[in-house]
Amino acid sequence: MPELLLELLSEEIPARMQKRAAADLKRLVCDGLKAAGLEFSSAEAYVTPRRLALLVDGLPEKQPDVSEERRGPRADAPEKAMAGFKGSLPDGAVIEERETPKGTFLFAVVDIKGRESNDVLAELLPKALGDLPWPKSMRWADYEMRWVRPIHSLIAVFNGGDVPFLFGAVEAGKSTVGHRFLAPDAIEVADFADYKQKLLDVKVMLDPAERRAHIQGGADKLAAAEGLSVKDDPGLLDEVTGLVEWPVVYMGAIDDEFMDVPPEVLITSMKSHQKYFSCLDSDGNLANRFIVVANTETTDGGKQVVAGNERVLRARLSDAKFFWDQDRKSSLSSKAPALKDRVFHAKLGSMDEKVDRVQALAADIAVHVEGADKDRVRSAARLAKADLSTGMVGEFPDLQGVVGRYYAIHDGESAEVADAIAEHYSPLGPNDDCPSKPVSVCVSLADKIDSLVGFFAIDEKPTGSKDPFALRRAALGVIRLVLENGLRLPLAPEFAKGAELYGADNNPSDDLLVFFADRLKVHLKERGVRHDAIDAVFALGGEDDLVRLMARVDALSDFLASDDGENLLTAYRRAANILKIEEKKDSRRFDGAVDEGAFEQEEERTLHAGLAEAGPAIAKAVDDEDFAAAMAALAALRGPVDAFFDEVTVNADDTALRENRLKLLNEIRTALGGVADFSKLEG
Repeated sequence: MPELLLELLSEEIPARMQKRAAADLKRLVCDGLKAAGLEFSSAEAYVTPRRLALLVDGLPEKQPDVSEERRGPRADAPEKAMAGFKGSLPDGAVIEERETPKGTFLFAVVDIKGRESNDVLAELLPKALGDLPWPKSMRWADYEMRWVRPIHSLIAVFNGGDVPFLFGAVEAGKSTVGHRFLAPDAIEVADFADYKQKLLDVKVMLDPAERRAHIQGGADKLAAAEGLSVKDDPGLLDEVTGLVEWPVVYMGAIDDEFMDVPPEVLITSMKSHQKYFSCLDSDGNLANRFIVVANTETTDGGKQVVAGNERVLRARLSDAKFFWDQDRKSSLSSKAPALKDRVFHAKLGSMDEKVDRVQALAADIAVHVEGADKDRVRSAARLAKADLSTGMVGEFPDLQGVVGRYYAIHDGESAEVADAIAEHYSPLGPNDDCPSKPVSVCVSLADKIDSLVGFFAIDEKPTGSKDPFALRRAALGVIRLVLENGLRLPLAPEFAKGAELYGADNNPSDDLLVFFADRLKVHLKERGVRHDAIDAVFALGGEDDLVRLMARVDALSDFLASDDGENLLTAYRRAANILKIEEKKDSRRFDGAVDEGAFEQEEERTLHAGLAEAGPAIAKAVDDEDFAAAMAALAALRGPVDAFFDEVTVNADDTALRENRLKLLNEIRTALGGVADFSKLEG
């Protein structure tokens, strides 16, 4: 079946926008085709720095003929209404009267002939292009339409022929051009296969996946020839793929004079400024080689390209080395006072004030972290933000903490303090390493808790998808630090301590614990932990020890996955529903003591005895944090509860007997409530 080929050639599209633009183009065109009744077998979008392309295969040559039915006014409606309905119909419509449950109405059967696909596309494509959203767009010349960059040409070919339409000042045709420098002449294409091959002939690799693989393969080959490997960096690889249409991979050298600069500085400089890939030796250390990807071929095998990039890199690294040398002329601690001039937040004071709070909070947390030396915790907290005042971090903000560690080591600080400076920002995400060294853990927790308390106190909480201060990430960081290090850290007192250090009028502990419950659900989702089990434990209130909470949640989840747990949950719901109905009917709660002398059936006595035994056992197990034992005590109730519901009528005719049995149901609810709020469980 026929195919549609679409290409827009423009000035360079920013690499960060390319993937989304290709997906949007495919979505808009495909949605338009479906709305027009034009089914297709496949669609694929492609993008290079200069062009967006789309192939839609298996399109019909015309829309299908359709017959639709329209209901009009009642048969006895006024003449004006009848005339209006008839006037709205196209020629050839067949009108008839039909009986319906609501009376006799006019119905019209309209046969609509399908249009030629070429005509539909001529209307659909310019609309789709105009609707394509860009993070940033521009107008050029006197045209009202907006696009990411000025458009040079436009291909629109369907079934071998043109799709005639105008987009801005550009008329669709069959011509494009090849590589800007290597093959700038125009080429004419007939279909997608012809288009892709001709682009390849004129030095344009259309498919981003092919360019990516070509770059990766070429870089690995050059590095292997030197006994090296390329540092893995998928983000940089994606970005470079979006910068070249004809990738040519070369290797350059780093001057030895720069190799005493910290490797993180060299890697960041090469990546952020020059888009170079770093190379590693067999031990994983930075080697004095780099990979550069050019967008052109040269007659000298790339010698001038490599020499030019080495010259540019030399200037970049000279700047980095200057900052490295200058910063070390004074101690890291001497740079801390400059934090007074750096604002943390307009309502939360300076960065120096934040450091004071973090220092006090970290020392308080150290009591709960085994092996944490308070003096070193205070030192690390005091120096943690000092590198923000260095020239190196001013040039490379991503290196805050990292260069602070190097400067601390240079000043003779202990390894624990230096590591805490580097690690206190971590973990930055779910895949980031979590600090485990005691001093690092204390400072990292204090930094995050201080931010959470401060922003919650001024009501700057995350809303919807907006989280400008990365508070969700901070909460997830606290959760990971606590759980992965097994810290018995009660959070509520630390939140209160944080609020006290701010001098806040309100303590946001309750709001923060609710926020943490939501974050904990997200964190545990991939582990398959039931989110309702977390709700059920949190709902009991007063639980701010995440390690204890997780032990309780895990035990509850395991219990609910068993037959005993499933049946007991069903029984709980049955008891709770009966109580809810009867308490509403009687306008009272049945929470008084059960009268053992009023029992008429053995099942009542057995259940009451079981509950009397299970209640204290559950309470003791919970106090001892032996949650498996608490669940075992619950499991022992399954038999008596099942027997009670099988044999006993709760709503007996005898008022006193009914009340006593309802109180027995309340004992079930109370016993299970000692472990979790079973009303939060979804089943």
